[in-house]
Amino acid sequence: MKKLMLGNEAFARGLYEAGCRFASSYPGTPSTEITETIAKYDEVYAEWAPNEKVAVESALGASFAGARAFAAMKHVGLNVAADPLYTASYTGVNGGLVIAVADDPGMHSSQNEQDSRHHAIASKVPMLEPSDSQECKDFAMLGYELSEEFDTPVLIRTATRVAHSQSAVEQLPRQEKELKPYVKTPQKYVMVPANAKNRHVVVEERTRKLIAYAETAPINKVEDNGSEIGVITCGAAYQYAKDALGNKVNYLKLGMTNPLPCKLFLDFAAKCKTVYIIEELDGILEAHAKALGIACKGKEIFGNIGELNQVIIAEKLLGQTPEVTAYPEQLPIRPPVMCAGCPHRGVFYTLAKHKITVSGDIGCYTLGAAKPLESIDWTICMGSSVSCLHGFNKVLGEQSQNKTVAVIGDSTFMHTGLNSLVNVAYNASNSTVIILDNSITGMTGHQQNPTTGKNLKGDPAAAVDLVALCHAIGIKRVRVADPYKLSEMEQAITEELAVNEPSVIISRRPCALLKYVKHNPPLHVDTEKCKSCKMCLKLGCPAISMKDGKACIDHTQCVGCGICEELCKFGAIGK
Repeated sequence: MKKLMLGNEAFARGLYEAGCRFASSYPGTPSTEITETIAKYDEVYAEWAPNEKVAVESALGASFAGARAFAAMKHVGLNVAADPLYTASYTGVNGGLVIAVADDPGMHSSQNEQDSRHHAIASKVPMLEPSDSQECKDFAMLGYELSEEFDTPVLIRTATRVAHSQSAVEQLPRQEKELKPYVKTPQKYVMVPANAKNRHVVVEERTRKLIAYAETAPINKVEDNGSEIGVITCGAAYQYAKDALGNKVNYLKLGMTNPLPCKLFLDFAAKCKTVYIIEELDGILEAHAKALGIACKGKEIFGNIGELNQVIIAEKLLGQTPEVTAYPEQLPIRPPVMCAGCPHRGVFYTLAKHKITVSGDIGCYTLGAAKPLESIDWTICMGSSVSCLHGFNKVLGEQSQNKTVAVIGDSTFMHTGLNSLVNVAYNASNSTVIILDNSITGMTGHQQNPTTGKNLKGDPAAAVDLVALCHAIGIKRVRVADPYKLSEMEQAITEELAVNEPSVIISRRPCALLKYVKHNPPLHVDTEKCKSCKMCLKLGCPAISMKDGKACIDHTQCVGCGICEELCKFGAIGK
């Protein structure tokens, strides 16, 4: 039976059919739906881990126990998981271990563009790269076979367009796999230097075997259309090339992008007068081809910034602009904005009002950097807000006293913010950290986290008490404030900034989009009282606008949070 599936759904189906028993991940767009989908299969234990490092280590432990195991993350999450990945390359596996990494060319929801093939090369781990939903399923299954045959973790790289596009997928029954017996083998699994030196030899021999496999692997295939022009490509770029160039060229489509074959490249190029390399982000296939002495063109034509598409390829190679369906009129730009009723809005308004330097972090609250609030000074990576604030304050001392804070979400705090706060307490940094506790992992679509009291499947789970946790690591001053109450939030911020010691403010109010949240009736503007001062517009709430020179509230968006009501000095806003 065939079914239309997202690439991520198909990937999960492949895990299920291959007999996967254990899945641990941290949500990160565009990978999140793989784990959300696999959790729907009762035969598979699935969980959200606090971060990607923990997820990979947990999956590796499940592999040692003899199960087929899985972990998923987005590209920047692989940076966090790199530590166990690189050593797992040396230890190898027992049960098969598949790790999905979803790159985000074009940075639709990411702080950088990163080509995860570099991690595969550096860790000497094989990488597969599907180009549609059927291949997502097939490659997930193949990943387990290769993992167990070659005694290695297997990385499978997807991208936004593969993960979130749909195509038909054939569904088959699950293959139950017996647990492989665990045999105590310290020389394989205990990576002290003496053992690691021997295992490195094994890794290099494995790479040679994988290269030989790549030469004839069915997922590395040639499409000979009798052309003098050849295109070497992989992943989503293959789909773009096929769409733009059709059968006018020959293709070498690579389903395995690490390690790469040599003879297959040379034989393909020998039959073509001109060879183009079409790949997203960095020129990894191109560098390999040129190292083999193949004259080819790639990044000088397509560059290494952003996504490719069929229009770009057709323009660059054919000098043609394909016909595309376009809207008949120019649509207005809709910038990303915090939702109406977002509990973070009151925090950022208060910080902006007092001109406080704000060390930002990764989450939907990063939108506090956007107009009109413009209250975040920098954002680097998950957990960095607290660490950066510590360094900033240690250097500037009294110059930054009473003027700087860090903001970090509850899920991000559990991800990598906790260690950073330990550093603040341990090294006595005069820093104030605001934990934006909205009771969910908001940016990736409302996943549970260790503070919410529910696990991946929504069942009751141990909930981290943020107040008790902050006290336990050495923060004496910890207080909870309601971001819907501007005066309460302002008092908390000003008082904690005034003290000469580490402090934490927990801004606690659930995300306005959570289904269980009961909203107040929408607010209303009394146009006779409205003085058109536009003070309410400084909140950046999408429910508030100006109409006929007066403030206006869209009742279809307003959730009655009351922040604008408190802000209005003329009493023009009320129930």
